[in-house]
Amino acid sequence: MRHVIALDVGGTGMKAALVGAGGELLHQARRATERERGPDAVVESILGFAAELRAQGERRFGVPAVAAGVAVPGIVDADQGIAAYSANLGWRDVPLRALLSRRLGGAPVALGHDVRTGGLAEGRIGAGRGADRFLFVPLGTGIAGAIGIGGRVEAGAHGFAGEIGHVVVRPGGLACPCGQYGCLERYGSAAAVSDAWAEASGDPEADAADCAKAVESGDPRALKVWQDAVDALADGLVTALTLLDPRTMIIGGGLAEAGETLFTPLRAAVRRRVTFQKLPSIVPAALGDTAGCLGAGLLAWDLLDESADPDHTADSPEVPRDGR
Repeated sequence: MRHVIALDVGGTGMKAALVGAGGELLHQARRATERERGPDAVVESILGFAAELRAQGERRFGVPAVAAGVAVPGIVDADQGIAAYSANLGWRDVPLRALLSRRLGGAPVALGHDVRTGGLAEGRIGAGRGADRFLFVPLGTGIAGAIGIGGRVEAGAHGFAGEIGHVVVRPGGLACPCGQYGCLERYGSAAAVSDAWAEASGDPEADAADCAKAVESGDPRALKVWQDAVDALADGLVTALTLLDPRTMIIGGGLAEAGETLFTPLRAAVRRRVTFQKLPSIVPAALGDTAGCLGAGLLAWDLLDESADPDHTADSPEVPRDGR
């Protein structure tokens, strides 16, 4: 069976899969990133993991993987195949595509940015399936975004497209590491809700999940924290839909795990803010933590399709610069 290797590299762990031509997960595995051992060790872990997957595919299907896709955080030059920088992983200018291809016996390798890769999967085979235009917004430690158009994810002219977390929703507000004040992710991310609820509850160990449970029990302090976050998210999302006019907004990440505790007030808050704009569907992400692997697999299959098409013209390089 023809298959590709897919790797989703995170700050603490790696998820990997063998992915069939229809997007099916044929084999899955996980491994620690081992970033505490330094960037060289992280790279070697990635290469070794990929080699093990290649061997697994040969044993199981009798043929090696035809390509590989890998999603990584931070600054990514997808056109050159370079993992340029990641604060979490400690690396700089790693020629990851070339290293992986060499370890995989010359197989072609596609490199992508983690959020955009996850967004590609959600848009093409997940919650946005069938939508010609979508916006994927994961609400985690920060807030990122992926703009989907016609089955592709738009990187922008310089790789900055989709960074909705750095839309200013509270001018003059809290300082953001990006250098601005009042950015959306300082108010509407899972980390922001955790910080606000820890302060409001007096429990330094409390997090966003605890806040959601307190909201469900009717705690007025939690309701205030939660509504503040929902209002900030609605302000940011309305700005995005005004500019992009997506048919579907896909909300993922840790905060989305609250389910309708988040989505019911969020849909209502967005609805109150729209005037002339068309209200998109606001739906939870469908693929969970498999989105990155599935997206990496799609990148690999796309790479094969493009190399087989003599009329294909390469897209603009995808060079995200959030430095995570």
